[in-house]
Amino acid sequence: MVSLSYSIHLVCLLLGALLLQGFIKKMKARLQGRQGPGLLQPYYDLGKLLKKDSVLSEHASWVFRFAPYGVFVFTLTAALFVPLYIPRAPMTYAGDCILVVYLLGMARFLQAIAALDTGSAFGGMGSSREMTISSFVEPALFMALFTVGIQMGSLNLSEMVLRVSKDGAGYLSLFNVLLGISFFVVLIAETGRIPVDNPATHLELTMIHEAMILEYSGRALALIEWSKALKQFIFFALLVNLFLPVPVSRGEAVPLYSLGVFFLKLMVLGYIIAWVETLNAKLRLFRIPNLLLLSLCGSFLALLSIIFVR
Repeated sequence: MVSLSYSIHLVCLLLGALLLQGFIKKMKARLQGRQGPGLLQPYYDLGKLLKKDSVLSEHASWVFRFAPYGVFVFTLTAALFVPLYIPRAPMTYAGDCILVVYLLGMARFLQAIAALDTGSAFGGMGSSREMTISSFVEPALFMALFTVGIQMGSLNLSEMVLRVSKDGAGYLSLFNVLLGISFFVVLIAETGRIPVDNPATHLELTMIHEAMILEYSGRALALIEWSKALKQFIFFALLVNLFLPVPVSRGEAVPLYSLGVFFLKLMVLGYIIAWVETLNAKLRLFRIPNLLLLSLCGSFLALLSIIFVR
């Protein structure tokens, strides 16, 4: 039964990430009065890319060729440490929340140096912007996870999710709501969504993530896009499990109730993301650090309040 639970965990990651992406696009289109693509469109797009060959620049080295595989492996490995519908992840040990951040950081680093490898002006611009934003995002992410860890008495993600689910509604407080909002801002920045970035644009003055992957095509681009969907799924799972607590089953059997509640929370959060993107425009680049600093300050205030209240 343990192997079955872990198999379902892997299926949820690989397939659920694409479904979540399709759901967000569908909800955003409906909120804008459009029909929009179908929920399964990301599967069709990925399948089409996997059937195509990659076109490589004559200046590309082994770094550019290796990066998509490295990014996918690092992102998938990080996802295996994140609990989904049950409080226990397939891979877990003390302090694994730190490892998850570093694995995602390694994926970002690989993607940035690969964008620089071909000598493209767009790749250099996108890498520079991505690294600048990450220097503000990662401290805010660490602060939010450490604050939850201090409350729960553990930096193990599985233990954190288990104890949050045990507390249920008792976990909710003004400071935890502030912490959840701060983490929500981190989610927007890490997943490259409006108002930090626009995943649907190819304009020189606005794109960040898209500028780094303009040189990719075919199977390599498919792995990059799949990795992006996985990363989005990771942050959605962390937010709904750590800041939207619902009692879940601890049993090793496949709890259909927990699986249904988990995906219901993902749908609610996906609708909120679509709503935020519809009502807001992309921020100017020099204003993004201000937003992320507010997120860091919110997490820090929540940490101070928890320490002094205790």
